[in-house]
Amino acid sequence: MEIIRNLDDFKVKVPVVLTQGTFDGVHLGHQKILTRLVSHAKEMGGKSVLLTFYPHPRLVLYPEDNDLKLITSIDEKAEMLDSFGLDYLVILPFNKKLSRIPAYTFIRDILVEKLKISTIIIGYDHRFGKNREGSFEDIQKHASEFNYNVEQISEQDINDCIVSSSLIRKSLLAGDIEEATSFLGRKFSIKGNVIKGNQLGASLGYPTANIGELDAFKLIPKKGVYAVQVKIKNKSYDAMLNIGTRPTFNLKQLSIEAHIFDFSDDIYGQEIEILFVKRWRDERKFVNRQDLVEQLNTDEHEIRAFFLKSSL
Repeated sequence: MEIIRNLDDFKVKVPVVLTQGTFDGVHLGHQKILTRLVSHAKEMGGKSVLLTFYPHPRLVLYPEDNDLKLITSIDEKAEMLDSFGLDYLVILPFNKKLSRIPAYTFIRDILVEKLKISTIIIGYDHRFGKNREGSFEDIQKHASEFNYNVEQISEQDINDCIVSSSLIRKSLLAGDIEEATSFLGRKFSIKGNVIKGNQLGASLGYPTANIGELDAFKLIPKKGVYAVQVKIKNKSYDAMLNIGTRPTFNLKQLSIEAHIFDFSDDIYGQEIEILFVKRWRDERKFVNRQDLVEQLNTDEHEIRAFFLKSSL
């Protein structure tokens, strides 16, 4: 997959089959569109193209709204899109000027003049252009004028698995990992470099891999203890993870730290991926260290048993 960040660099000479949108999470609804996009492009000897926007439009239009967190970073999204066999990912820098372009002008100047679309495939609820005024009907209305074809992924097709990025965000923020997994069609994950922490876990007999700073807008699930899998150099390990502020020690800063089962290698500085399987319990403040260690022992026993049962 080739990534294009400047429309002037897009020089495709064969028919272009395009879809557009933010595609945060690349969830099951998105996957239906992508599968159809790629297959249709191959059928007509063309190239499949996704036009997306960065930063996320809401971050530009509503900068005072700090609540929006994204399921996938732009790099994570690109990696997932590549796995579907997409030919081109066009990342259009989103700014206030772009947000003011009327739907008709967007179709004419960007989709037709710059990207030279032959076919556009979009989801039933896609909106674009100034004040999100553009819709499937607008794209369809101008198809004959600009000589392109339009295909809509119907509401019923997507609602076979009632899913949206906003619904997945709500599930993750509520700690409902199973629901998020079912909507995404895969495990939600975060990637980060392992940093040196304050060694609290090691002092309790539970050394942890602490994740460093993430993308500022990357969603972090609800605080608590989780059963997770940790991927290190393409090898997967079962683990238990804590997201929280470690209230037993009266700390304030949020940390993400995983105790990886049956693992003792030095991985400081390495990037690891954490895949969320199940939320286990709330983070709690314990009276003393011994009570905390006893709970960690219980967590480890239960989560190990869970993974053992899950693999049967």
